[in-house]
Amino acid sequence: MAKVSGEVMAEGTNRVIGRDAMRINIAIGYAVANIIKTTLGPKGMDKMLVSELGDIVITNDGATILEEMNVDHPAAKLMVEIAKTQDKEVGDGTTTAVVIAGNLLKKAGDLLDQSIHPTTIIKGYEIASKKADVLLETFSKDVKPTDTEILNKIALVSMGSKGIGSDDEKKKIAQMVVKAISQVATAGKGKNGGFEVDSDFIKIEKKAGGEVIDTELISGVLVDKEIVNSSMPKNIPNAKIALLDAALEIEKTETDAKIEITSPDQLDAYLQQEEKMLKTMVDKVKLSGATILFCQKGIDDIAQAHLAKEGIAAVRRVKKSDMEKLARATGAKVVSSVSELSSKDLGLAGLVEEKKVSGEAMVFVRNCKDPKSVTIFVRGGTDHVASEVERAIKDAIGSVGSAVESGKYVTGGGSIEMSLAAALNEYAVEIGGREQLAIQAFAESIESIPRTLAENAGMDSIDAIVALRNKHKGGKGTTFGVNVFKGEISDMEALGVLEPAKVKKQAISSATETTRLILRIDDIIASRGGRGGGMPPGGPGGAEMGGDY
Repeated sequence: MAKVSGEVMAEGTNRVIGRDAMRINIAIGYAVANIIKTTLGPKGMDKMLVSELGDIVITNDGATILEEMNVDHPAAKLMVEIAKTQDKEVGDGTTTAVVIAGNLLKKAGDLLDQSIHPTTIIKGYEIASKKADVLLETFSKDVKPTDTEILNKIALVSMGSKGIGSDDEKKKIAQMVVKAISQVATAGKGKNGGFEVDSDFIKIEKKAGGEVIDTELISGVLVDKEIVNSSMPKNIPNAKIALLDAALEIEKTETDAKIEITSPDQLDAYLQQEEKMLKTMVDKVKLSGATILFCQKGIDDIAQAHLAKEGIAAVRRVKKSDMEKLARATGAKVVSSVSELSSKDLGLAGLVEEKKVSGEAMVFVRNCKDPKSVTIFVRGGTDHVASEVERAIKDAIGSVGSAVESGKYVTGGGSIEMSLAAALNEYAVEIGGREQLAIQAFAESIESIPRTLAENAGMDSIDAIVALRNKHKGGKGTTFGVNVFKGEISDMEALGVLEPAKVKKQAISSATETTRLILRIDDIIASRGGRGGGMPPGGPGGAEMGGDY
């Protein structure tokens, strides 16, 4: 058989078959989980990632770490996919999902050593995952967009692991995120007629300089452009805003055209006609009543001069995404032709002003009435600090948005994982058979979250797990988890450590699906060369985890 496969494969192809292939994949998956597990929780450590070009990223955000690591092994790439999926779906819990997946793989390896077939392990894991979904519904509690106190706590927990400043700074940012979510949440558009949160309409603009406490929520849109002409007003109260998706310029003909001018009079007439056409466009803008114009395309110098003369400010080459946000924030309509612009297309803002921030001019559209798009303007002492604050805000937006959309939250600090593990262990006995062992392994894998939290806080993880199991025995003390600040077991609900149920659900689902995918592989065929998507020779020892570690 080996001779036949050797003749079929191209020279230089690497092939690993059967249990060896499974063990390599399991070892790689667990290695990836071990790399980022030290970042879990408020006491988690940071990673410094250095790219080939020398760019530095300092973070403890699971998705960012895995993205920047530049892993080579295909099994490691599957683990990175878990983090990407988690980040896209719920925006938080990436480390949790990868740590659970790594432990599911490790426990599967232990079961394989006991001669339990991979199919049996997969079946047990799937049964456990479905039961965990049902149990999550049982343990979760309801939350609405008006429950700002609960949502503030959820935002604070999601940012807890980020070293972005003092508690006061984190509280201020958490309140901003909750207010921003409540502004953009749309009732009746979500699942089962609930709320829908489109986080794309919460713009995050960052600029190094100042302090983290200077971060602010703008009830409108911050446009990273300047007003085009120095003669135009820079501060416009009670602004009437026109949004134009057309150029205030003389259009060039689509085909090559040649104009013959034989005398100075003809040239003068030609230039006067051009100016007249531009003046007509500006008159249209003035007639609409607009006091500031945001244009997606160019504005001719002559048009700029006429606009300035009329006291109308203008911003050109605004991004399409910013135009959409301006429309949602101000109530304006994006018009595709200046001739169609009228007063009913205008939007309103309490104040539009141009300000210099760290030497760069930016246009702030503030104090919009009931804006459906808002901006969080992030500040920080250095680029690295501002970037980490931005990542923290994105996590908080993901968490709070998930809680509002699903309408459910659970207690954190590893308490929900302990409750699920305790219930799954009881459920495993009911199921019986060899699948029982896989369900118990699944329960132990979920326990890896409180265990890791305890380890990262400098606690004895075995003592912590034993104490938690005693608290959760028989379905009691379901809100008890790891208090990382005091190094003890505490009631998480009393401490206000709350998390969205959707984050936990997605983490368990993503981890189970990827584990199933990896466990079904019994043959790794790496094409000639072994690099660029193939498996490096030498099995797990030859697997490259990128140049950062």
